[in-house]
Amino acid sequence: MARTIETGNEHLHAEVDDAGVAVITMDRPEARNALTGGMLDGLALALADVEVATDVRCVVLTGAGGAFCAGGDVKGFAAGDGAGGGSSSWDAGVHEQRLSHKRTSGVLYGMPKPTIAAIPGPAAGAGLSLALACDLRVAADTAIMTTAFARVGLAGDYGGTWFLTQLVGPAKAKELYFLPERMDMATAKDLGIINHVVPADDFEATWRDTATRLAAGPPIAFRYMKENINRSVTGELDTILELESTHHRHTGTTADHKEASKAFVEKREPVFKGI
Repeated sequence: MARTIETGNEHLHAEVDDAGVAVITMDRPEARNALTGGMLDGLALALADVEVATDVRCVVLTGAGGAFCAGGDVKGFAAGDGAGGGSSSWDAGVHEQRLSHKRTSGVLYGMPKPTIAAIPGPAAGAGLSLALACDLRVAADTAIMTTAFARVGLAGDYGGTWFLTQLVGPAKAKELYFLPERMDMATAKDLGIINHVVPADDFEATWRDTATRLAAGPPIAFRYMKENINRSVTGELDTILELESTHHRHTGTTADHKEASKAFVEKREPVFKGI
């Protein structure tokens, strides 16, 4: 590995490989990687690093021990004062939650680099929200997902309602939130929630290959492709046409574009340097 990223939490690991792929792993397998406050703080630290790091060109979020993430720590909720505890006041708690949302799901969605959720097993609640915040989702065929929130009397967090609505539409999103049944990956792929479903034995090789391909791609073009698409979700056509014009002309001036054009003529793969 090229380097390790300090997260400040024993259950959240992050490292960058020599290909420019940052892998962030939720590692609390005894609880199916259920999220703690410390894990979320560690995720925010890791994402703040990789978002601007020049040695990172693709980011993968995954889970250890055969699970992605079971969401919030429900056992912790039951032992304490529920999901709204931990703050000195209700108002402070709301502000802290907003900051956590923006520093995790918000950064995964908005950072100018491709992000992948690699889902080896269950993704539920806030864990599903984090997966939906990523640009692409690769899952083992043995994985399952569920919104889960209604089962514990919560409305949902970490952007899941917005992300899911963009993918499946409001009517289906309401069904999946109101009636949180377990969903297999064939169904999730049919709905457009999952990009790739692969046999469990091929799972890691598949997401690593996808991440490596993205890391070798044109980072400047990816930055503006992602912004164009993200802003298309709520933007009007005229706005996006203007945005695309600016971004397309800009990427046409880059050394990466010149290299790719030359490689096309020479019938070889281009080498992108992000300049």
